[in-house]
Amino acid sequence: MTEAESQSNWDVIVLGAGAAGLMCAIEAGRRGRRVLVLDHAERPGKKILISGGGRCNFTNRHCKPENFLSTNPHFAKSALARYTPSNFLALVEKHGIAWHEKKLGQLFCDRSAQEILTMLLTEAAEAGVTIRCNMKVLGVRRTDAFEIDCETASFRSASLVVATGGLSIPKMGATSLGYDIAQQFGIGVIEPRPALVPLVFGREESDRFCDLSGVSTDVIASIGPRKFSERMLVTHRGMSGPAILQISSYWNGTGPVTLDMAPGQKLAAMAQERRDERTLLGKLRLVLPHRLLDRLLELDPPSGWSNQALEDWERRWHSWKIVPETTEGFAKAEVTAGGVDTAFLSAKTMESRVPGLFFIGEVVDVTGHLGGFNFQWAWASGAAAGRAV
Repeated sequence: MTEAESQSNWDVIVLGAGAAGLMCAIEAGRRGRRVLVLDHAERPGKKILISGGGRCNFTNRHCKPENFLSTNPHFAKSALARYTPSNFLALVEKHGIAWHEKKLGQLFCDRSAQEILTMLLTEAAEAGVTIRCNMKVLGVRRTDAFEIDCETASFRSASLVVATGGLSIPKMGATSLGYDIAQQFGIGVIEPRPALVPLVFGREESDRFCDLSGVSTDVIASIGPRKFSERMLVTHRGMSGPAILQISSYWNGTGPVTLDMAPGQKLAAMAQERRDERTLLGKLRLVLPHRLLDRLLELDPPSGWSNQALEDWERRWHSWKIVPETTEGFAKAEVTAGGVDTAFLSAKTMESRVPGLFFIGEVVDVTGHLGGFNFQWAWASGAAAGRAV
């Protein structure tokens, strides 16, 4: 970094060189703004590189506002409508990145997440964006401009965009900086909590199931009206897998999670064909993994072979209730729910009530479902701010 860079004024400073921050910088740079991106990590885009098993589930074709949680469920609509999955896919194809679609509209790189990061850095460079890593922010002030003090330099800008992410995966360097800045300027923060996170059993359920670690099956996991039909995985501490990660974002920390252990199956009808345990067991082995089946039958066999007894037993299998003790926390959470209160932000520009101060990406109280939705929120919110700063 040159002395001139460390002392000069910038039009826009973006805190965070992740998905949202880079997209914002690109859009602002294209408009001729002088943009500086600061990140405390040693290189940009670290979470992009580990996403999607290293192949980056960069968006979802079926992205809708209903795929997001927020205290204000309408907030994300504007940004999502103005920067769509098709917009990002066009950028991917412009750079010749091979991609494929998995189930439920999920789009992945054929080769490596590095291609998405390289694409963003190339676009940023072409837009004249300056990126500086290893820049730990010590404080932010606002006088006639925003002043950002780092360990080795200070910077000034007319606009400040906070794209610092949430608290998930602290080993990757997650901090509370974004929330701290919001509160410093009188902007509300909805209590952050782990989302898309494995659930942990209490002692009783742990004793019943955790020796089955590694067993997985298709379930419908639900809390109230929210339902997700995907795989569940038994772990050495509780439950994971896509269905559980999805429903975890809606778990309030105390209530039950309901599992349909045999989606679409008519278990009572199977049993009524011949009213004996051997025939029932043979039929059920076509539905559930054997070890899990044996355990569930051990814990809750039919009370008898009457039609009523079998129907009661089937209802229990389609609505098996588990009360987790806790979650695996931010260390294992893919994203953070909660964050900067959208009541303090413009849905169109992401600008806060403090003129020139913007918040984008995961730091905001908008959280996507599993499957590329959180990346799409990063692209959309970043583009919204980048077009406004």
